[in-house]
Amino acid sequence: MADNNYKNALRATKLSLFDKLKNVFTGSDITDESYEEILETLILCDVGVESAQTITDQLQKKAQDKKITKSDMLMGLLKETLTDLLEKDITKSEIALPAIFLAVGVNGSGKTTTIAKIANKYKKEGKNVMVAAADTFRAAAVEQLDIWAKRIDVPIIKSSMGSDAASVAYDAITSACARKTDLLIVDTAGRLQNKVNLMAELSKIYSVLEKGKNDFNLYTFITVDATSGLNALSQVEAFAQSCKLDGIVVSKIDGSSKGGIIIPILMRHKLPIWFVGTGEKLDDLNEFNAKEYVEAMLD
Repeated sequence: MADNNYKNALRATKLSLFDKLKNVFTGSDITDESYEEILETLILCDVGVESAQTITDQLQKKAQDKKITKSDMLMGLLKETLTDLLEKDITKSEIALPAIFLAVGVNGSGKTTTIAKIANKYKKEGKNVMVAAADTFRAAAVEQLDIWAKRIDVPIIKSSMGSDAASVAYDAITSACARKTDLLIVDTAGRLQNKVNLMAELSKIYSVLEKGKNDFNLYTFITVDATSGLNALSQVEAFAQSCKLDGIVVSKIDGSSKGGIIIPILMRHKLPIWFVGTGEKLDDLNEFNAKEYVEAMLD
């Protein structure tokens, strides 16, 4: 049974899929048009042409192998096909503490709120957590993270607007070592993937963290907004050129009918999705599970 948070968050995506697929899974004989309609529906739900074609081809092959001829049997087979494809070749995320999480993403992706949710999760698990505001371009960004840090009751390393972001990251490592921190989460300026100078600064921050991490394991995650649809794919590709990405967090899946974007992200990039944001509250953060995700969309 899929987690209720998943079910609630993906309601819009589920309705979008079901409204379009209900005329396919009627119990009538399966035809080529059945698969064409499934393909078109997946594309409309932001699964992407390439991923939708792969899914449809695999679904058709499974149906033929199992000698399924009635369309009402395709729903269960579609769930199986999606789950298999999402779990295939995806590196499982093994996070070893003590760790540094470098948070990257474009403006408006929900990155800073995601940091707060992750910090809250680990704090509740009894871990010693610290956050660092290396977004020195916007005073509001530092203020936002400061408010979250006070609310969660975790220490924050910050500096004045316009300071060198890499220096803030270095100060954060020094402080984290002194405090025997289990997890340090470093926020960075939200940047557009086509801003070369800002992407270069991100590379510098990553380099500083890599050199000064001591006994910490360094991981970088990108937050992408589900409502951005297929643009999320180009964001992942662009940021991967500036630093090594280890994981993805998909935010705002509760506010979009485009929850299907998770599928092409996984199938194209083979990066683990660490979490999905399922609402606005601090606890609205779910560890990603392919089977639960598929069940929530198609159950």
